Amino acid sequence: MHPDHEELVIPSDFKHLPKVEKFIASFCKKAKLTEDQSDNMAIAVTELVNNGIIHAHKQDTSKNVTIHVQYEEDRIIVSVQDEGEGFDPKDIANPTDPQNLWKQSGRGVFLVKNLIDEVEIESTPTGTKVTLTEYIP
Repeated sequence: MHPDHEELVIPSDFKHLPKVEKFIASFCKKAKLTEDQSDNMAIAVTELVNNGIIHAHKQDTSKNVTIHVQYEEDRIIVSVQDEGEGFDPKDIANPTDPQNLWKQSGRGVFLVKNLIDEVEIESTPTGTKVTLTEYIP
């Protein structure tokens, strides 16, 4: 039996992404997510870690991104937290609006919300925490 929660903390440096990918594969397997769910979770968590590194921390390696996993009987709850200045989720432009279709960024949160069962964003002046809930079939 696995512990009911685990955590990975990485500095804001892209060289740590392989560690993140291994961690995601491990917790998806422990939670018994389907292959599609595992792929979606990998895309979502990687996107959120990248957002933390790029947008929240501006690649400041003294700041960390924390991934916390909580296992429950019928679901897995994964949170990704950064140490940035926070933002108002309502300020994110809709990437499907015609004027935004060709923008280089701005699709991450939209993508995550379309891949994961439930997504909650809490943003404060000391960081942003995105909580993903995926139900186990």
